[in-house]
Amino acid sequence: MRHFSPVPDSVPVLSRGRHRSARGGACFMEFASYLAGERWSDHPTCTHPALASLARAVNDTTTDAGRSALAPMIPSVVGLNGGDPRIALIVCTLAATAALPIAAESRQRALAAGLVRCEMGAASAEGAVGVRLRRDIRSALESAPGAEKWAREFTADVGGSIGGLDARSFDLLLGLAVTGIAEACITDPDAVLRQLLADAIEETIALLRAPVVYEVGNRAVFVA
Repeated sequence: MRHFSPVPDSVPVLSRGRHRSARGGACFMEFASYLAGERWSDHPTCTHPALASLARAVNDTTTDAGRSALAPMIPSVVGLNGGDPRIALIVCTLAATAALPIAAESRQRALAAGLVRCEMGAASAEGAVGVRLRRDIRSALESAPGAEKWAREFTADVGGSIGGLDARSFDLLLGLAVTGIAEACITDPDAVLRQLLADAIEETIALLRAPVVYEVGNRAVFVA
């Protein structure tokens, strides 16, 4: 896991939900708005909406005892925003693949349906990112074959793809995945949620900070 930067002293205490000001505490993304120097908000512009949605869900679902361990990650989401359409796809895939194998059966159909939509988006993703997404989705779906069968039939009936995924859609999928992990019969759901958020941050950093490649004649020119 990435070694995250320490947070400043004398900062708000992390707690669930929205807060009017730092005096009443802060959720993960309100804390990020504070560090970014933005207006106090749990929807700051400093972080990609999909990553921010995951952070809010993890913050609100993690137990009170485990929430403070999320704080070192907050500085790392400040400035993580950009127009790469793969960010929402990757964040949603990370969450749903983590949740599907361990979630209660009652949640697996909806999670599998979300992953089938992610699979549609991953089909057009090029390079190593696309290969890895397709592999991870395939592995997760194989863990719940009954849910996958239902999801494919459902998706065939209603159509749609993740290419046009809007904020409401990824909020729903991410919320379902995080709740599925939090309520799963596993030893330490907090640790799984914390690792999920750390992985999503790492993946977003990798996408946004990847060099741009231009073809000049027969040479590839990298621009950081």
